[in-house]
Amino acid sequence: MNFHGKDIKIFTCNSNRAVAKQIADCLGIPVGKSEVTSFSDGEIAVSLHESVRGSECFIVQSTCAPVNDNIMELLIMIDAMKRASAARITAVIPYFGYARQDRKAKARDPISAKLVADLITCAGADRVLTMDLHAAQIQGFFNIPVDHLVGAQTLAKYFKEKIGDKPDDYVVVSPDLGSVTRARNFATRLGCPIAIIDKRRPKPNESEVMNIIGEVKNKKVILIDDMIDTAGTLCNAAKAVVEKGGATEVYAGATHAVLSGPAIDRIRDSVLKEVVLLDTIAVPEDRYLDKFTTLTIAPVFAEAIERIYEDKPLSEKSE
Repeated sequence: MNFHGKDIKIFTCNSNRAVAKQIADCLGIPVGKSEVTSFSDGEIAVSLHESVRGSECFIVQSTCAPVNDNIMELLIMIDAMKRASAARITAVIPYFGYARQDRKAKARDPISAKLVADLITCAGADRVLTMDLHAAQIQGFFNIPVDHLVGAQTLAKYFKEKIGDKPDDYVVVSPDLGSVTRARNFATRLGCPIAIIDKRRPKPNESEVMNIIGEVKNKKVILIDDMIDTAGTLCNAAKAVVEKGGATEVYAGATHAVLSGPAIDRIRDSVLKEVVLLDTIAVPEDRYLDKFTTLTIAPVFAEAIERIYEDKPLSEKSE
């Protein structure tokens, strides 16, 4: 591929090497030769083992746990490429950490998502390509172009095959009021009705289900959200639609498998029959459950990268 004089190169740090390899395979090119290690005192060391002068470079790195290490790896690799005269540097961030700190929830709170955006820009990135930001307004935190992909099309394709010609047997449920728009759009893709869980959160990382808005009795429920963190909201919603709503089966779909703290135990012990995840974050083998189904986002990112490289619009992929 060489459409306008510059060659394209895909590099990766340590957080999501498998996805970077799949993206490169989709594009028919090898992953760039680089090494990201640490010195004995914990400082991160990046070495590029091939020239990037005049190249269009894409760095694949989810800023998931360990969040701060992964952010620093990304920043240092961007800096290395900038100093090595790369023509254009795109930070490909399937999962953008700190996205939930996008506003001041109380007095004297930082807006950490803005700080991370500034760091990426100052490091030398020319563009950011990401998926399902927790808050869409984070795009405005950057002073460089941000291409925002959605995972719903990949999840919807999977669930459409599961539903087949019986969309009326299923209901898409938003696990909280904040995910209503996402659930409504997803239900439209599947041709299913929608319901909403109205909950009250007594304190951080705990949720209490209050009411189910909509009809789920004798239906198969699909809970949809952008991420699963501690899984409290998800598992409480699943329990509610079965015990209070009378649903027969409960499935879940989410883009980002954060799965922190007690998430694995909660999902294992829950009424959820299947949890469909995208591989924006790699789930370690020792934490992978039989309930999990993982779908790859590599083809979506590969096509977006190709469109960026060819200076074509991404609108068809980011609707």
